[in-house]
Amino acid sequence: MNPNASEKRYEHVIESLNFLYEKHRCCDEGTLATYIPELSKADPSWFGIALADVDGKVLEFGNSQIEFTIQSVSKPFIFGAALDVLGRDEVLKRVGVEPSGDSFNGIEFQKGERPYNAMINPGAILATSLIPGSTANEKISRILDILSKAAGRHLTIDENTYRSESETGHRNRAIGHLLRNLNLLEQDIDEVLEAYFRQCSVLVNTRDLAVMGATLANMGVNPITGESVFGIDTVRDVLSVMFSCGMYDFAGEWAFRVGIPAKSGVSGGLVAVVNRQFGLGIFSPRLDPMGNTVRGVRICTDFSEQNGLHAFNFTNVGSRFVESTWARTGN
Repeated sequence: MNPNASEKRYEHVIESLNFLYEKHRCCDEGTLATYIPELSKADPSWFGIALADVDGKVLEFGNSQIEFTIQSVSKPFIFGAALDVLGRDEVLKRVGVEPSGDSFNGIEFQKGERPYNAMINPGAILATSLIPGSTANEKISRILDILSKAAGRHLTIDENTYRSESETGHRNRAIGHLLRNLNLLEQDIDEVLEAYFRQCSVLVNTRDLAVMGATLANMGVNPITGESVFGIDTVRDVLSVMFSCGMYDFAGEWAFRVGIPAKSGVSGGLVAVVNRQFGLGIFSPRLDPMGNTVRGVRICTDFSEQNGLHAFNFTNVGSRFVESTWARTGN
């Protein structure tokens, strides 16, 4: 690509995100998550945006360095880790890939046999159980390693949020026992759930989410560190499920209007991925009734529309894989 064209595109992205940040920073719609007491302590005015591309460039706007707990944004990455360890066939015996049409903590199961997908709590708890380790400490050590490699820095756990999650996680414990009843969860329920509560309590900032998204966009290789985190087949499977299931019971509307893989969390984080191009991280703790960050949904909707990023938009050049391959072979 012409260096001047690349620089102009980079300037356009800066102008576009800066405009959207200013446009939506005064939005005060939505409420904080209160069912986990520690999350209710967030400042509702916090708002950060970051974009990391597959060349390692990172743009940051607003409160991009404020740390918050990753919550459900961890789910696609742990699903990916399980796929890398066990392979697609073994994982899909236990968790499906169908949208549930239900909330993130719904307790329905596909045909009464397995969780609908790994982006909602039953499937996410099961994915955590598939991470190697017989104890919570062994599992969380591996989980932290995966999330840290994707973010490109060492991540830690917020102990206050972990205790808050553990003390109020009765619905998740019920899900754990239902998984055991279906013979899907074979390990000690308490150990798996403690690992899951700690997984959701990992501290990240908006920049981390952008880099984690860019790692998926870059065929599983962190574009900052150059470290391979996920296999290529795993990335394809993770992005597919993020596209169809990542935004809870707003997933269909999201695919229709925004059209890019994404995952949200109830602390106000959101990661979106444009394959082979960039990862977008957003943090704003005001949530809509479905548990998605209000500002995050609006930013992604506008940014996708302005830049033709919808997967089925005829102006979207899509993956650069074919283009770059042909350039290397001289075709």
